[in-house]
Amino acid sequence: MVKSLRKFAESAIFAPMKIKNNHLRIIFGLKVKQLRQEKGLSFKQMSEASGMSISYLNEIEKGKKYPKEEKIEAIAKVLDVTQEELVSMNLPRELGPLGDLLNSNFLNELPLDLFGIELTKVVEIIANAPKRVGAFISTLVDLSQNYALAEENFYFGVLRSYLEMHDNFFGEIEDEVDRFTKKYKVPTRGKVSVELLAKLLKKNFNYTIDEEGLSDYQELKDLRSVYVPNKKKLLMNGGLTDVQKAFQYGKELGFNDLELRDRANTSSLVRVESFEEVLNHFKANYFSAALLINRHTFNEDMEAFFNRPKWDGEAITKLMDKYQASPEMLLQRMTNLLPKYFNLNKIFVLRFIHTPVDNTYIIDKELHLHHRHHPHSNGLNEHYCRRWLAVSLLEDLYGMQNEGKYTGTIVGAQISKYYDTDDEYFCITFARPAYPSPDKNVSVTVGILLDENSRAKIRFLNDPSITRRIVNKTCERCPIIDCKERAARPRVVQAKNYRKKVDNALKELLGQ
Repeated sequence: MVKSLRKFAESAIFAPMKIKNNHLRIIFGLKVKQLRQEKGLSFKQMSEASGMSISYLNEIEKGKKYPKEEKIEAIAKVLDVTQEELVSMNLPRELGPLGDLLNSNFLNELPLDLFGIELTKVVEIIANAPKRVGAFISTLVDLSQNYALAEENFYFGVLRSYLEMHDNFFGEIEDEVDRFTKKYKVPTRGKVSVELLAKLLKKNFNYTIDEEGLSDYQELKDLRSVYVPNKKKLLMNGGLTDVQKAFQYGKELGFNDLELRDRANTSSLVRVESFEEVLNHFKANYFSAALLINRHTFNEDMEAFFNRPKWDGEAITKLMDKYQASPEMLLQRMTNLLPKYFNLNKIFVLRFIHTPVDNTYIIDKELHLHHRHHPHSNGLNEHYCRRWLAVSLLEDLYGMQNEGKYTGTIVGAQISKYYDTDDEYFCITFARPAYPSPDKNVSVTVGILLDENSRAKIRFLNDPSITRRIVNKTCERCPIIDCKERAARPRVVQAKNYRKKVDNALKELLGQ
Protein backbone atom coordinates (compact mmCIF):
# COMPACT_ATOMS: atom_id res chain seq x y z
CA MET A 1 0.00 0.00 0.00
CA VAL A 2 2.85 2.41 0.92
CA LYS A 3 4.57 1.80 -2.43
CA SER A 4 1.42 2.49 -4.38
CA LEU A 5 0.75 5.71 -2.44
CA ARG A 6 4.34 6.86 -3.00
CA LYS A 7 4.09 6.20 -6.70
CA PHE A 8 0.80 8.08 -6.76
CA ALA A 9 2.34 11.03 -4.91
CA GLU A 10 5.38 11.23 -7.15
CA SER A 11 3.15 11.44 -10.19
CA ALA A 12 1.15 14.29 -8.65
CA ILE A 13 3.17 17.00 -10.47
CA PHE A 14 1.87 15.68 -13.75
CA ALA A 15 -1.65 14.80 -12.64
CA PRO A 16 -2.61 17.10 -9.75
CA MET A 17 -6.35 16.80 -10.37
CA LYS A 18 -6.20 13.10 -9.52
CA ILE A 19 -5.10 13.66 -5.93
CA LYS A 20 -7.96 12.59 -3.71
CA ASN A 21 -6.19 10.75 -0.94
CA ASN A 22 -6.53 12.39 2.48
CA HIS A 23 -3.15 11.12 3.58
CA LEU A 24 -1.38 12.72 0.65
CA ARG A 25 -2.90 16.08 1.49
CA ILE A 26 -1.98 15.69 5.14
CA ILE A 27 1.62 14.69 4.51
CA PHE A 28 2.06 17.45 1.94
CA GLY A 29 0.66 20.00 4.41
CA LEU A 30 2.92 18.81 7.21
CA LYS A 31 6.01 19.11 5.02
CA VAL A 32 5.04 22.61 3.93
CA LYS A 33 4.46 23.64 7.55
CA GLN A 34 7.74 22.19 8.77
CA LEU A 35 9.79 23.73 5.94
CA ARG A 36 8.09 27.12 6.41
CA GLN A 37 8.85 27.10 10.13
CA GLU A 38 12.43 25.99 9.57
CA LYS A 39 12.93 29.04 7.34
CA GLY A 40 11.29 31.28 9.93
CA LEU A 41 8.60 32.43 7.51
CA SER A 42 5.29 33.73 8.81
CA PHE A 43 2.05 33.06 6.95
CA LYS A 44 2.12 36.67 5.77
CA GLN A 45 5.66 36.37 4.37
CA MET A 46 4.82 33.04 2.74
CA SER A 47 1.70 34.58 1.23
CA GLU A 48 3.58 37.53 -0.24
CA ALA A 49 6.36 35.35 -1.66
CA SER A 50 4.07 32.71 -3.19
CA GLY A 51 1.16 34.90 -4.30
CA MET A 52 -1.35 32.76 -2.39
CA SER A 53 -3.72 33.93 0.30
CA ILE A 54 -2.99 33.27 3.98
CA SER A 55 -6.25 31.34 4.35
CA TYR A 56 -5.38 29.08 1.40
CA LEU A 57 -1.91 28.35 2.79
CA ASN A 58 -3.48 27.59 6.16
CA GLU A 59 -5.84 25.11 4.50
CA ILE A 60 -2.87 23.46 2.77
CA GLU A 61 -0.94 23.05 6.02
CA LYS A 62 -3.99 21.55 7.74
CA GLY A 63 -4.25 18.93 5.00
CA LYS A 64 -7.57 20.23 3.70
CA LYS A 65 -6.31 21.46 0.31
CA TYR A 66 -3.88 20.07 -2.25
CA PRO A 67 -2.57 22.73 -4.68
CA LYS A 68 -2.36 22.48 -8.43
CA GLU A 69 0.95 21.97 -10.23
CA GLU A 70 1.79 25.65 -10.72
CA LYS A 71 1.13 26.39 -7.04
CA ILE A 72 3.25 23.43 -5.94
CA GLU A 73 6.03 24.91 -8.07
CA ALA A 74 5.61 28.32 -6.41
CA ILE A 75 5.62 26.84 -2.89
CA ALA A 76 8.71 24.74 -3.65
CA LYS A 77 10.54 27.84 -4.91
CA VAL A 78 9.73 29.84 -1.75
CA LEU A 79 10.82 26.93 0.49
CA ASP A 80 13.96 26.31 -1.62
CA VAL A 81 13.22 22.62 -2.32
CA THR A 82 12.43 20.66 -5.46
CA GLN A 83 8.87 19.77 -6.39
CA GLU A 84 9.82 16.10 -6.14
CA GLU A 85 10.95 16.54 -2.53
CA LEU A 86 7.74 18.36 -1.67
CA VAL A 87 5.32 15.76 -3.07
CA SER A 88 7.33 12.72 -1.99
CA MET A 89 5.78 10.50 0.67
CA ASN A 90 9.10 10.52 2.53
CA LEU A 91 8.85 12.29 5.85
CA PRO A 92 11.59 13.69 8.10
CA ARG A 93 12.73 11.34 10.88
CA GLU A 94 10.77 13.16 13.61
CA LEU A 95 7.55 12.72 11.61
CA GLY A 96 8.29 9.09 10.78
CA PRO A 97 5.83 7.62 13.33
CA LEU A 98 3.10 9.82 11.87
CA GLY A 99 3.80 8.45 8.39
CA ASP A 100 3.62 4.91 9.75
CA LEU A 101 0.34 5.72 11.46
CA LEU A 102 -1.19 7.31 8.36
CA ASN A 103 -0.20 4.34 6.24
CA SER A 104 -1.35 1.74 8.75
CA ASN A 105 -4.60 -0.12 8.28
CA PHE A 106 -5.63 0.85 11.80
CA LEU A 107 -5.97 4.54 11.04
CA ASN A 108 -7.37 3.85 7.59
CA GLU A 109 -10.18 1.79 9.07
CA LEU A 110 -10.92 3.51 12.37
CA PRO A 111 -14.20 5.42 11.99
CA LEU A 112 -13.12 8.71 13.53
CA ASP A 113 -16.29 10.32 12.19
CA LEU A 114 -18.39 8.13 14.50
CA PHE A 115 -16.82 9.98 17.41
CA GLY A 116 -16.97 13.41 15.76
CA ILE A 117 -13.19 13.50 15.30
CA GLU A 118 -11.52 14.98 12.24
CA LEU A 119 -8.38 13.22 11.03
CA THR A 120 -6.77 16.57 10.31
CA LYS A 121 -7.25 17.58 13.96
CA VAL A 122 -5.49 14.42 15.11
CA VAL A 123 -2.64 15.09 12.71
CA GLU A 124 -2.42 18.72 13.83
CA ILE A 125 -1.96 17.61 17.44
CA ILE A 126 0.80 15.24 16.37
CA ALA A 127 2.46 17.83 14.15
CA ASN A 128 2.57 20.44 16.93
CA ALA A 129 4.77 18.17 19.07
CA PRO A 130 6.11 15.55 16.63
CA LYS A 131 8.92 14.18 18.80
CA ARG A 132 6.88 13.71 21.96
CA VAL A 133 3.70 12.45 20.27
CA GLY A 134 5.76 10.38 17.85
CA ALA A 135 7.45 8.66 20.79
CA PHE A 136 4.01 8.04 22.31
CA ILE A 137 2.77 6.48 19.05
CA SER A 138 5.86 4.29 18.85
CA THR A 139 5.21 3.14 22.42
CA LEU A 140 1.63 2.18 21.54
CA VAL A 141 2.85 0.24 18.50
CA ASP A 142 5.46 -1.57 20.60
CA LEU A 143 2.86 -2.44 23.23
CA SER A 144 0.47 -3.77 20.60
CA GLN A 145 3.23 -5.96 19.16
CA ASN A 146 4.41 -7.20 22.56
CA TYR A 147 0.89 -8.15 23.59
CA ALA A 148 0.07 -9.61 20.15
CA LEU A 149 -2.78 -7.17 19.52
CA ALA A 150 -4.15 -7.69 16.03
CA GLU A 151 -6.19 -5.25 13.97
CA GLU A 152 -9.44 -6.86 15.08
CA ASN A 153 -8.56 -6.09 18.73
CA PHE A 154 -8.57 -2.42 17.82
CA TYR A 155 -11.75 -2.74 15.78
CA PHE A 156 -13.63 -4.49 18.58
CA GLY A 157 -12.24 -1.99 21.09
CA VAL A 158 -13.51 0.90 18.97
CA LEU A 159 -16.90 -0.78 18.62
CA ARG A 160 -17.18 -1.23 22.40
CA SER A 161 -16.34 2.43 22.91
CA TYR A 162 -18.95 3.40 20.34
CA LEU A 163 -21.62 1.28 22.06
CA GLU A 164 -20.71 2.67 25.46
CA MET A 165 -20.86 6.23 24.13
CA HIS A 166 -24.48 5.59 23.02
CA ASP A 167 -25.48 3.57 26.13
CA ASN A 168 -25.85 0.63 23.73
CA PHE A 169 -29.15 1.98 22.44
CA PHE A 170 -29.66 2.72 18.74
CA GLY A 171 -33.07 4.23 18.10
CA GLU A 172 -32.77 4.18 14.31
CA ILE A 173 -32.43 0.38 14.31
CA GLU A 174 -35.25 0.04 16.85
CA ASP A 175 -37.47 2.22 14.62
CA GLU A 176 -36.56 0.18 11.55
CA VAL A 177 -37.47 -3.02 13.41
CA ASP A 178 -40.83 -1.45 14.30
CA ARG A 179 -41.44 -0.69 10.61
CA PHE A 180 -40.32 -4.19 9.61
CA THR A 181 -42.59 -5.95 12.11
CA LYS A 182 -45.55 -3.87 10.98
CA LYS A 183 -44.85 -4.43 7.28
CA TYR A 184 -44.40 -8.21 7.55
CA LYS A 185 -46.84 -8.79 10.44
CA VAL A 186 -44.17 -10.18 12.77
CA PRO A 187 -45.51 -10.97 16.29
CA THR A 188 -44.53 -8.42 18.93
CA ARG A 189 -45.98 -9.98 22.09
CA GLY A 190 -43.76 -13.02 22.29
CA LYS A 191 -42.27 -15.83 20.26
CA VAL A 192 -41.34 -15.21 16.62
CA SER A 193 -41.26 -18.65 15.01
CA VAL A 194 -38.27 -20.02 13.11
CA GLU A 195 -40.65 -20.96 10.30
CA LEU A 196 -41.83 -17.37 9.87
CA LEU A 197 -38.28 -15.99 9.79
CA ALA A 198 -37.20 -18.60 7.24
CA LYS A 199 -40.25 -17.82 5.13
CA LEU A 200 -39.43 -14.09 5.15
CA LEU A 201 -35.87 -14.79 4.02
CA LYS A 202 -37.01 -17.06 1.20
CA LYS A 203 -40.02 -15.09 -0.04
CA ASN A 204 -38.83 -11.49 0.34
CA PHE A 205 -35.07 -11.81 -0.08
CA ASN A 206 -34.81 -14.87 -2.35
CA TYR A 207 -32.76 -16.97 0.07
CA THR A 208 -32.21 -20.70 -0.15
CA ILE A 209 -31.68 -22.32 3.26
CA ASP A 210 -29.88 -25.64 3.76
CA GLU A 211 -30.38 -26.65 7.40
CA GLU A 212 -27.66 -29.32 7.18
CA GLY A 213 -25.39 -27.32 4.89
CA LEU A 214 -22.31 -27.46 7.14
CA SER A 215 -22.63 -31.14 8.09
CA ASP A 216 -19.88 -32.26 5.71
CA TYR A 217 -17.36 -29.70 6.97
CA GLN A 218 -15.84 -30.88 10.26
CA GLU A 219 -13.57 -27.82 10.38
CA LEU A 220 -16.63 -25.58 10.51
CA LYS A 221 -18.39 -27.37 13.36
CA ASP A 222 -18.13 -24.31 15.65
CA LEU A 223 -19.84 -22.01 13.12
CA ARG A 224 -23.59 -21.62 13.22
CA SER A 225 -24.01 -20.60 9.59
CA VAL A 226 -22.21 -19.59 6.42
CA TYR A 227 -23.78 -17.35 3.77
CA VAL A 228 -22.84 -17.98 0.12
CA PRO A 229 -23.52 -14.59 -1.51
CA ASN A 230 -23.34 -15.52 -5.20
CA LYS A 231 -26.07 -18.14 -4.64
CA LYS A 232 -27.92 -16.30 -1.83
CA LYS A 233 -27.68 -19.59 0.03
CA LEU A 234 -27.53 -19.92 3.82
CA LEU A 235 -25.76 -23.07 5.04
CA MET A 236 -26.75 -23.94 8.59
CA ASN A 237 -25.13 -26.04 11.30
CA GLY A 238 -27.44 -29.01 11.81
CA GLY A 239 -26.85 -29.03 15.57
CA LEU A 240 -28.50 -25.69 16.28
CA THR A 241 -31.50 -25.21 18.52
CA ASP A 242 -34.56 -23.29 17.33
CA VAL A 243 -33.38 -20.35 19.45
CA GLN A 244 -30.04 -20.25 17.64
CA LYS A 245 -31.66 -20.69 14.23
CA ALA A 246 -34.07 -17.84 14.92
CA PHE A 247 -31.23 -15.50 15.80
CA GLN A 248 -29.24 -16.42 12.67
CA TYR A 249 -32.28 -15.89 10.46
CA GLY A 250 -32.95 -12.58 12.20
CA LYS A 251 -29.38 -11.48 11.48
CA GLU A 252 -29.75 -12.27 7.79
CA LEU A 253 -32.98 -10.28 7.72
CA GLY A 254 -31.07 -7.44 9.37
CA PHE A 255 -28.28 -7.50 6.78
CA ASN A 256 -30.85 -7.27 4.01
CA ASP A 257 -33.36 -4.84 5.52
CA LEU A 258 -30.62 -2.43 6.67
CA GLU A 259 -28.83 -2.88 3.32
CA LEU A 260 -25.51 -3.76 4.96
CA ARG A 261 -23.33 -4.74 2.02
CA ASP A 262 -19.90 -4.92 3.64
CA ARG A 263 -20.31 -8.03 5.76
CA ALA A 264 -18.71 -11.26 6.87
CA ASN A 265 -20.28 -14.40 5.44
CA THR A 266 -19.79 -16.42 8.63
CA SER A 267 -22.06 -16.33 11.67
CA SER A 268 -19.17 -15.08 13.81
CA LEU A 269 -16.27 -12.95 12.63
CA VAL A 270 -13.59 -15.51 11.79
CA ARG A 271 -11.39 -13.13 9.81
CA VAL A 272 -11.90 -9.38 10.12
CA GLU A 273 -11.34 -7.47 6.90
CA SER A 274 -12.41 -3.97 7.98
CA PHE A 275 -14.09 -2.01 10.74
CA GLU A 276 -17.13 -1.64 8.49
CA GLU A 277 -17.58 -5.41 8.71
CA VAL A 278 -17.40 -5.30 12.51
CA LEU A 279 -19.91 -2.45 12.68
CA ASN A 280 -22.33 -4.07 10.23
CA HIS A 281 -22.08 -7.38 12.08
CA PHE A 282 -23.11 -5.55 15.25
CA LYS A 283 -26.00 -3.79 13.50
CA ALA A 284 -27.36 -7.09 12.13
CA ASN A 285 -27.06 -8.66 15.61
CA TYR A 286 -28.90 -5.70 17.14
CA PHE A 287 -31.64 -5.93 14.51
CA SER A 288 -32.12 -9.64 15.19
CA ALA A 289 -32.35 -9.24 18.96
CA ALA A 290 -34.78 -6.32 18.59
CA LEU A 291 -36.87 -8.31 16.14
CA LEU A 292 -37.13 -11.33 18.43
CA ILE A 293 -37.54 -9.35 21.68
CA ASN A 294 -39.80 -6.41 20.96
CA ARG A 295 -38.77 -3.35 22.98
CA HIS A 296 -42.30 -2.24 23.90
CA THR A 297 -43.38 -5.62 25.22
CA PHE A 298 -40.04 -6.30 26.91
CA ASN A 299 -40.19 -2.99 28.77
CA GLU A 300 -43.52 -4.09 30.22
CA ASP A 301 -41.98 -7.42 31.22
CA MET A 302 -38.99 -5.78 32.91
CA GLU A 303 -41.25 -3.37 34.79
CA ALA A 304 -43.22 -6.33 36.15
CA PHE A 305 -40.04 -8.28 36.94
CA PHE A 306 -38.42 -5.47 38.92
CA ASN A 307 -41.66 -4.92 40.84
CA ARG A 308 -41.66 -8.47 42.21
CA PRO A 309 -41.33 -8.57 46.01
CA LYS A 310 -38.79 -11.45 45.80
CA TRP A 311 -36.10 -12.61 43.42
CA ASP A 312 -37.54 -15.22 41.06
CA GLY A 313 -35.09 -16.98 38.75
CA GLU A 314 -37.91 -18.92 37.17
CA ALA A 315 -39.58 -15.65 36.10
CA ILE A 316 -36.49 -14.56 34.17
CA THR A 317 -36.09 -17.96 32.48
CA LYS A 318 -39.77 -17.82 31.48
CA LEU A 319 -38.94 -14.68 29.51
CA MET A 320 -36.45 -16.76 27.51
CA ASP A 321 -39.23 -19.17 26.67
CA LYS A 322 -41.66 -16.38 25.90
CA TYR A 323 -39.38 -14.81 23.30
CA GLN A 324 -37.55 -17.98 22.19
CA ALA A 325 -34.37 -16.21 23.25
CA SER A 326 -30.92 -17.23 24.44
CA PRO A 327 -29.47 -15.81 27.67
CA GLU A 328 -27.20 -13.57 25.60
CA MET A 329 -30.16 -12.14 23.70
CA LEU A 330 -32.15 -11.52 26.86
CA LEU A 331 -29.29 -9.72 28.60
CA GLN A 332 -28.41 -7.83 25.42
CA ARG A 333 -31.93 -6.42 25.32
CA MET A 334 -31.61 -5.47 28.98
CA THR A 335 -28.47 -3.46 28.20
CA ASN A 336 -30.22 -1.88 25.19
CA LEU A 337 -33.35 -0.82 27.05
CA LEU A 338 -32.63 -0.39 30.78
CA PRO A 339 -30.48 2.74 30.32
CA LYS A 340 -33.00 4.34 27.95
CA TYR A 341 -36.31 3.50 29.63
CA PHE A 342 -35.40 2.75 33.27
CA ASN A 343 -32.46 5.13 33.76
CA LEU A 344 -30.33 2.14 34.82
CA ASN A 345 -27.21 3.04 32.90
CA LYS A 346 -24.44 1.87 35.24
CA ILE A 347 -24.29 -1.62 33.82
CA PHE A 348 -21.68 -4.17 32.79
CA VAL A 349 -21.98 -7.40 30.78
CA LEU A 350 -19.44 -10.22 30.81
CA ARG A 351 -19.38 -13.48 28.89
CA PHE A 352 -17.14 -16.27 30.11
CA ILE A 353 -16.00 -19.37 28.26
CA HIS A 354 -15.12 -22.29 30.54
CA THR A 355 -13.04 -25.15 29.14
CA PRO A 356 -13.30 -27.92 31.76
CA VAL A 357 -10.51 -30.08 30.30
CA ASP A 358 -7.90 -27.51 31.41
CA ASN A 359 -10.17 -25.59 33.81
CA THR A 360 -9.64 -22.21 32.16
CA TYR A 361 -12.00 -19.25 32.35
CA ILE A 362 -11.74 -16.65 29.59
CA ILE A 363 -13.77 -13.47 29.14
CA ASP A 364 -14.48 -13.26 25.42
CA LYS A 365 -17.03 -10.42 25.47
CA GLU A 366 -17.63 -7.46 27.75
CA LEU A 367 -19.44 -4.15 27.78
CA HIS A 368 -19.32 -1.32 30.32
CA LEU A 369 -21.90 1.44 30.31
CA HIS A 370 -21.39 4.80 32.04
CA HIS A 371 -17.85 3.89 33.17
CA ARG A 372 -15.48 0.95 33.39
CA HIS A 373 -16.75 -1.25 36.20
CA HIS A 374 -14.72 -3.44 38.54
CA PRO A 375 -15.30 -6.82 36.88
CA HIS A 376 -13.49 -6.71 33.55
CA SER A 377 -11.14 -8.78 31.43
CA ASN A 378 -7.48 -9.12 32.35
CA GLY A 379 -4.99 -10.09 29.65
CA LEU A 380 -2.26 -11.00 32.14
CA ASN A 381 -3.14 -14.68 32.51
CA GLU A 382 -4.45 -14.19 36.05
CA HIS A 383 -7.24 -16.07 37.79
CA TYR A 384 -10.57 -14.27 37.96
CA CYS A 385 -12.18 -14.16 41.40
CA ARG A 386 -13.91 -17.50 41.98
CA ARG A 387 -16.53 -15.72 44.09
CA TRP A 388 -17.93 -14.05 41.00
CA LEU A 389 -21.29 -15.57 40.19
CA ALA A 390 -20.15 -15.76 36.56
CA VAL A 391 -17.45 -18.25 37.59
CA SER A 392 -19.12 -20.08 40.46
CA LEU A 393 -22.23 -20.84 38.40
CA LEU A 394 -20.04 -22.37 35.69
CA GLU A 395 -18.43 -24.53 38.37
CA ASP A 396 -21.91 -25.59 39.52
CA LEU A 397 -22.96 -26.42 35.96
CA TYR A 398 -19.88 -28.54 35.33
CA GLY A 399 -20.42 -30.38 38.62
CA MET A 400 -24.02 -31.16 37.63
CA GLN A 401 -22.89 -32.33 34.20
CA ASN A 402 -20.34 -34.67 35.77
CA GLU A 403 -23.04 -36.17 37.97
CA GLY A 404 -25.37 -36.52 34.99
CA LYS A 405 -28.00 -34.35 36.66
CA TYR A 406 -28.56 -31.49 34.23
CA THR A 407 -27.26 -30.21 30.93
CA GLY A 408 -29.43 -27.18 30.24
CA THR A 409 -29.36 -23.53 31.33
CA ILE A 410 -29.17 -22.50 34.99
CA VAL A 411 -29.66 -19.00 36.40
CA GLY A 412 -28.61 -17.29 39.60
CA ALA A 413 -28.49 -13.89 41.30
CA GLN A 414 -25.89 -12.33 43.55
CA ILE A 415 -25.14 -9.00 45.17
CA SER A 416 -21.38 -8.55 44.81
CA LYS A 417 -19.57 -6.00 46.96
CA TYR A 418 -16.05 -5.24 45.82
CA TYR A 419 -13.39 -5.57 48.46
CA ASP A 420 -12.25 -2.31 50.04
CA THR A 421 -14.79 -0.24 48.07
CA ASP A 422 -18.38 0.95 48.48
CA ASP A 423 -19.37 -0.49 45.09
CA GLU A 424 -22.05 -3.16 45.02
CA TYR A 425 -23.60 -4.79 41.94
CA PHE A 426 -26.78 -6.77 41.51
CA CYS A 427 -25.79 -9.57 39.12
CA ILE A 428 -27.91 -11.98 37.10
CA THR A 429 -25.98 -14.85 35.55
CA PHE A 430 -26.96 -17.58 33.13
CA ALA A 431 -24.71 -20.60 32.61
CA ARG A 432 -25.24 -23.08 29.80
CA PRO A 433 -23.43 -25.56 27.52
CA ALA A 434 -21.70 -23.82 24.59
CA TYR A 435 -23.73 -25.30 21.76
CA PRO A 436 -22.59 -26.36 19.22
CA SER A 437 -19.20 -26.75 21.04
CA PRO A 438 -19.69 -29.76 23.36
CA ASP A 439 -16.38 -29.32 25.23
CA LYS A 440 -17.11 -25.85 26.63
CA ASN A 441 -19.61 -24.06 28.85
CA VAL A 442 -20.64 -20.41 28.75
CA SER A 443 -21.85 -17.92 31.33
CA VAL A 444 -23.22 -14.48 30.62
CA THR A 445 -23.73 -11.90 33.37
CA VAL A 446 -25.39 -8.52 33.60
CA GLY A 447 -24.43 -6.41 36.60
CA ILE A 448 -26.26 -3.27 37.74
CA LEU A 449 -24.46 -0.89 40.06
CA LEU A 450 -26.52 -0.39 43.21
CA ASP A 451 -27.22 3.26 43.89
CA GLU A 452 -30.22 5.27 45.02
CA ASN A 453 -31.90 4.96 41.62
CA SER A 454 -31.41 1.21 41.07
CA ARG A 455 -32.42 0.38 44.65
CA ALA A 456 -35.68 2.27 44.09
CA LYS A 457 -36.34 0.53 40.74
CA ILE A 458 -35.60 -3.08 41.82
CA ARG A 459 -37.95 -3.98 44.68
CA PHE A 460 -36.59 -7.42 45.56
CA LEU A 461 -32.99 -6.44 46.39
CA ASN A 462 -33.53 -7.10 50.10
CA ASP A 463 -34.68 -10.66 49.45
CA PRO A 464 -32.53 -12.85 51.79
CA SER A 465 -32.46 -15.61 49.16
CA ILE A 466 -30.08 -13.50 47.07
CA THR A 467 -26.50 -14.46 47.92
CA ARG A 468 -24.24 -11.63 49.08
CA ARG A 469 -20.48 -11.95 48.61
CA ILE A 470 -17.36 -9.86 49.07
CA VAL A 471 -15.51 -10.21 45.77
CA ASN A 472 -12.35 -8.91 44.13
CA LYS A 473 -10.84 -8.78 40.65
CA THR A 474 -8.28 -11.60 40.40
CA CYS A 475 -6.75 -13.96 42.93
CA GLU A 476 -3.29 -12.56 42.20
CA ARG A 477 -4.43 -9.06 43.24
CA CYS A 478 -6.61 -10.03 46.18
CA PRO A 479 -5.49 -9.58 49.82
CA ILE A 480 -8.51 -11.37 51.33
CA ILE A 481 -7.15 -13.83 53.89
CA ASP A 482 -8.37 -17.45 54.19
CA CYS A 483 -10.39 -17.35 50.97
CA LYS A 484 -11.63 -20.89 50.37
CA GLU A 485 -12.23 -20.17 46.70
CA ARG A 486 -8.71 -18.87 46.00
CA ALA A 487 -7.24 -20.41 42.81
CA ALA A 488 -3.79 -18.76 42.94
CA ARG A 489 -1.56 -17.11 45.52
CA PRO A 490 -1.77 -13.29 45.77
CA ARG A 491 1.62 -12.74 44.10
CA VAL A 492 0.84 -9.18 42.93
CA VAL A 493 -0.20 -8.21 46.47
CA GLN A 494 2.88 -9.92 47.91
CA ALA A 495 5.17 -8.13 45.46
CA LYS A 496 3.53 -4.80 46.32
CA ASN A 497 3.95 -5.44 50.05
CA TYR A 498 7.59 -6.37 49.53
CA ARG A 499 8.26 -3.15 47.62
CA LYS A 500 6.55 -1.21 50.40
CA LYS A 501 8.87 -2.81 52.99
CA VAL A 502 11.88 -1.94 50.84
CA ASP A 503 10.70 1.67 50.55
CA ASN A 504 10.15 1.92 54.30
CA ALA A 505 13.59 0.48 55.00
CA LEU A 506 15.21 2.95 52.61
CA LYS A 507 13.33 5.87 54.14
CA GLU A 508 14.47 4.79 57.60
CA LEU A 509 18.06 4.38 56.43
CA LEU A 510 18.20 7.66 54.52
CA GLY A 511 16.45 9.44 57.35
CA GLN A 512 19.37 8.56 59.65
